Amino acid sequence: MFRFAHPEFLYLLFVLPALALFYVYACLQKRKAIKRYGNPRLLAELMPDVSVKRQHLKFGLSFMAITVMIFVIAGPQFGTKLETVKRQGVEIMVCLDVSNSMLAEDVSPNRLEKAKQMLSKLTDGFTDDKVGMIVFAGDAFTQLPITSDYISAKMFLSSISPSMVSTQGTAIGAALNLAARSFTPNETSDKAIIVITDGENHEDDAVGAAKAAAEKGIHVDIVGIGDPKGSPIPIDGSNNFMKDNEGNVVVTKLNEQMCKEIAAAGNGMYVRADNTNSALKALQNEVEKMNKTEMDSKVYSEYDEHFQSLAWIALVILVLEVLLLDRKNHAFKRFSLFK
Repeated sequence: MFRFAHPEFLYLLFVLPALALFYVYACLQKRKAIKRYGNPRLLAELMPDVSVKRQHLKFGLSFMAITVMIFVIAGPQFGTKLETVKRQGVEIMVCLDVSNSMLAEDVSPNRLEKAKQMLSKLTDGFTDDKVGMIVFAGDAFTQLPITSDYISAKMFLSSISPSMVSTQGTAIGAALNLAARSFTPNETSDKAIIVITDGENHEDDAVGAAKAAAEKGIHVDIVGIGDPKGSPIPIDGSNNFMKDNEGNVVVTKLNEQMCKEIAAAGNGMYVRADNTNSALKALQNEVEKMNKTEMDSKVYSEYDEHFQSLAWIALVILVLEVLLLDRKNHAFKRFSLFK
C-alpha cells in the first residue's frame, strides 16, 4: 500500500506549468532584446561562448529537481505491516450504469458525472464500512472488489467512463447477480446493493435478480437518474447528438417504472436523482438505518518512509545543474554534445 504522508503538498505541482511558462516568456523577452541590438546571427558570432542549449538544459535540470523535491516533502510511504482489525460497519456494493445514455445532460453536468459526484460524497461519509463497485452496460464487470480502502474507491470512481464497457445496453440483472456474489463471505453485517441507472434498454431479468438478492438478505436500492421526458445524447467533442440508423436523434428517457419494480423486488428504496442533493440524503439515511455489526478489515498499521531515495536523486540533479556552465567550456570543445 503506497501513500503520501502529506498529500496536501502535491498541490505545489500546479506551480510547475506556471514556472515553465515564465521561463519561455523570459527566453522570448531575451530574444527580443537581442534583436533590438542588431542581427541575432551577427551578434552570435560576437558571443561564441554563449550556449542557448546549455541554458535550456540547466533550466530542465532545475525543473526536474523542483519536481522531485515536491514529492520528497509530500512524504512517500509504503505500508509494511498488515493487521486485521475489528470494525463496526456494513457492506455496500455499488452498481453504476456506464451506457452511452448516461452521457445525457438532463441533470448537470450529465447523468454519469452526477452519479460519480453523488457516490464520492456518499463514500466521504463511510468510516468502518466496506464498499465495492461494479460498472455495467450490456455486460457487468467488477471495477473494485469490496474493500475499506476509500482512497482507492474514489480513485477508481474518477476513472469511470462509458468506454470501459464496449457492449452497449443496460444489463441490470447481470450487475445485480455479480454484486450479490461479491460480498465478504461469513460476515453478519447488513449488506446492500445500490444501483444507479437510467433504466433504459433494460434487457435481462433484473426483477428476478433483485428477488434472489433479497432472499439472501441483501437490500437493493435503486437511484433513477435522468428525466422521464427524455434528453438527447451529446457526442463528445462536438455540438452534435447521437443518431439511430435512420438518422434520427436518439432521445433517452428515465424508465422510472422499471426502476421502481426492481427496488420493490429487492426490498429496497427507489429515489430519483436530480440537480439537488435529495437522492444523496436518501441514500445516506438508508445506510444509517442498516445494522452495523463487527467485521474484520485488513489495514496497514506501519509505514516506511521512502523519501530518502528521491532526495538523493534531487541532490544529484542539483549538483549536475551547478557543475554545468551556461557557457561553452573550451576544455570540452572536442565534444559536440552542445553544438
